[in-house]
Amino acid sequence: MAIHILDGGMGRELLRIGAPFQQPEWSALALIEAPHYVRTAHDSFVSAGADVITTNSYAVVPFHIGDTRFAEEGQRLAALAGQLARDAANAVSRPVQVAGSLPPVFGSYRPDLFDAKAAEPLLRKLVDGLSPYVDLWLGETLGSTAEARAAHKALNGDPRPLWLSFTLDDTVDIDAIVDGRQAPTLRSGESIDTAFDVAASLGASAFLFNCSQAEIMEAAVRRARAARDASGASHAAIALGVYANTFEPERQRGAANAGLSALREDLKPDGYAAFARRWANAGASIIGGCCGIGPEHIAVLSSAVRREFG
Repeated sequence: MAIHILDGGMGRELLRIGAPFQQPEWSALALIEAPHYVRTAHDSFVSAGADVITTNSYAVVPFHIGDTRFAEEGQRLAALAGQLARDAANAVSRPVQVAGSLPPVFGSYRPDLFDAKAAEPLLRKLVDGLSPYVDLWLGETLGSTAEARAAHKALNGDPRPLWLSFTLDDTVDIDAIVDGRQAPTLRSGESIDTAFDVAASLGASAFLFNCSQAEIMEAAVRRARAARDASGASHAAIALGVYANTFEPERQRGAANAGLSALREDLKPDGYAAFARRWANAGASIIGGCCGIGPEHIAVLSSAVRREFG
C-alpha cells in the first residue's frame, strides 16, 4: 500500500518561524501582512517530503478575519493562498499536489453553529479564489455531515477530486474508544458509518479524519475501513487518511483556535510516527499532520513510515 504524505499544521508553523500571528486572525494574519512567511512554510513542508500541501485558506473566514474584511478581501486572500501553495509546489521537480482548504466557516468544533444557507456564499467565495491553483479540494475539520454537504454544494460540480476530512469527538473517554468499549463519532455525534456513506454519496475520493487526538484515529480508520468494505466494489477505491493534532486533551472545548491550546510533549516526530504506523496498518494510505505537526514530523513520515509501507 503506497502512502501519500500530507503537510503539517500551517498555523503553528507560522508561529514557530516568527510570522505575524495573533487571535482572532490566526494563520490568516501572515497571509494579510507578510505572505512570504506562508511561502516559507509551504517550502519547508515540501522539502520535508509532503506529496500534498494545503492552501492557507483555513482562517480566511469571517470567524477569524471579520465580516467586513471577508466581504472586501476574502476572495483575494483565498486566491493569494492558492497562488502561494501553487508556486511552492511548482518550485520542485517531483510532483506535489495542492489541496484547496474548505474549512468550517463558523468555527472549528462547532457543528451546532452551522447554518447551511449562510455557509454557501462564504464557501463559494473561497472556491472562486482558490480554483485557479488547486489540484483537489479538501473539506477539512468537518464536524458534521451537513458541513460536508455544504462544501460539496459550493463546488458546483467541479470535477477535481474531493477529499472530506472529519474531526472526531475527543472530549469523551478516549480509553473507551481505544479498547473498543465505545465507538468514535463526529463532533456532531454522527457515526463514522453515516459519515462514510455521505462522503461516498457526494463522490469523495478520500475519507479522512483530522484535528483530533492521535489515540482515537486508529479506531476511526478501522471503522471507516469496515464501512468501505461493506459498501461494495463501487466505493472500494475511496482512500482513507489521518492527520491528527498534538493538542493536550481537554474534556470541554469551545471553538478550535479560539485560544492557543497547549501541545503535547510526547508527540515529537518519532512518537507521532509510531501512531502513523498504526493508522497505516489499520488502512490509512494518506497520512499527515494537523495543529502542532511541523516539517520535522513530516520528514519522518516521508522517510521512515513511507519506506515501511511502500
